[in-house]
Amino acid sequence: MRAALEEAEKAAAEGEVPVGAVVVSPDGKILARAHNRPVAAKDPTAHAEILALRQAARKAGNYRLPGCRLVVTLEPCPMCAGAAVAARVSEIVYGAEDPKSGAVSTLYRIASDPRLNHRATVIPGVLEKDCSALLKAFFRPRR
Repeated sequence: MRAALEEAEKAAAEGEVPVGAVVVSPDGKILARAHNRPVAAKDPTAHAEILALRQAARKAGNYRLPGCRLVVTLEPCPMCAGAAVAARVSEIVYGAEDPKSGAVSTLYRIASDPRLNHRATVIPGVLEKDCSALLKAFFRPRR
């Protein structure tokens, strides 16, 4: 999660919503790291999770990432949760809950929906205070 927080800090420095993500291989090595870039990329899909999953898939040479863990500072939205399920990650670890668009624990439970052909274990609240503090500090002057 510390590596994901470093990425989130990069996003904040670029004026992007401070969300960072890393994909960790089954043997514990970081395959990919990314941060939010939808404003800079002019791309609504340029969320940290999507960018990290794409990078990890290229590195692994496969669009599926079985045994991998997606670690993200903010609970994934529906798009990112769906991408994680499509990539067949084994675990989704996140820091802060997202009461407005959280899709793995809060509003929806995409990663554990039994109607889908893959499910991932969800581990919420890792370094939650640090992740929440970064988001609050970013949005405070904007509100």
